[in-house]
Amino acid sequence: MKFLKGTKIYSIFTGTCPVCQSESMYTTTNPYKISSTLKMKERCSHCHTKYKIEPSFFYGAMYVSYPVGLIFAGFAFFLCYLIFGLSLMATYAIIVVEMVLVLPIVLRLSRNIWINFFMHYGHPLKGKQRT
Repeated sequence: MKFLKGTKIYSIFTGTCPVCQSESMYTTTNPYKISSTLKMKERCSHCHTKYKIEPSFFYGAMYVSYPVGLIFAGFAFFLCYLIFGLSLMATYAIIVVEMVLVLPIVLRLSRNIWINFFMHYGHPLKGKQRT
């Protein structure tokens, strides 16, 4: 994954700072530690980028979580129904279980994608000082 460093894809899949990509934005790297799945550091200790640009900034990640969830569900449908030939009811049950199991990953991926819409590698917010 190191060969992607400097790209948004690297920051999205690793959960690192979108500006310097030197450290994780999250207090714990394990998304399945439910009590701290969405707990983020206030700032990057390397480049001092503030992650929460404004109050309720990450509410916009809800709009991203829907298509991310659809990708996971679509992949499960493709495998179960089209490849393995399971019935629709069995496929549906597997998709429901899968969506519950991947929820922490979907939440983090959505946040990572959302913040990468607004921040770019090596560039603070449009040249403004990071407060």
